[in-house]
Amino acid sequence: MSQYPQNAFETVSTAAVARNRVLRNTYWLLALSMIPTVLGAWLGVQMHFSMFAGSPMIGFVVFMAVAFGFFYAIEKTKNSGLGVAVLLGFTFFMGLMLSRLIEYTLGFSNGGSLIMTAFGGTALIFGAMATVATVSKRDFSGMSKWLFAGLLVIIVASLANIFLQLPALQLTISVVAIAIFSAYILFDVQQVINGGETNYISATLRIYLDVYNVFVNLLSILGIFGGNRD
Repeated sequence: MSQYPQNAFETVSTAAVARNRVLRNTYWLLALSMIPTVLGAWLGVQMHFSMFAGSPMIGFVVFMAVAFGFFYAIEKTKNSGLGVAVLLGFTFFMGLMLSRLIEYTLGFSNGGSLIMTAFGGTALIFGAMATVATVSKRDFSGMSKWLFAGLLVIIVASLANIFLQLPALQLTISVVAIAIFSAYILFDVQQVINGGETNYISATLRIYLDVYNVFVNLLSILGIFGGNRD
């Protein structure tokens, strides 16, 4: 009679160890992914890279095609070491895409300070959301539908603003995006903790995109309100 409870305890313990391993590997790979992102951004600034310089709409279509190509490749290789290489290649590409904003921000006399402030703010948001996901007993899985709906609204509004070029709309998009992707950090980290995501490469991809979008939109807001051209 005592054998079943013991086996059940061992099963639960093994599952907890596996979840902790996935979370640990996710955090390590997330940290590693920052290196190609920075390299891509640096190279993009040196090359004055811009995928949207000619036609913003065509640039957006090309960006989405490349991004979803990477998503497909990462999904296909996520159970092998090649998946790590493909993910790091994607983060390098995202660094290139970040370079236009970085170069614009560096045009401010306090551009370097704004970038470091955005980096620090993003780190604080990530730390806070990851901590809540770790210590909270609340199940945040019910947020998924609302977060996805909010994401769709951001995409549609961003596409519209390519043509409208309204600063007020851009500011609104950035504020809402920070809120949504901060919540996505909470959701995605808890998915790993609760065993909803068992592959660390997939988990890293999702959390990386959350962090990336928080940084981009926070830096955009700081540029609007704190950029100094003197």
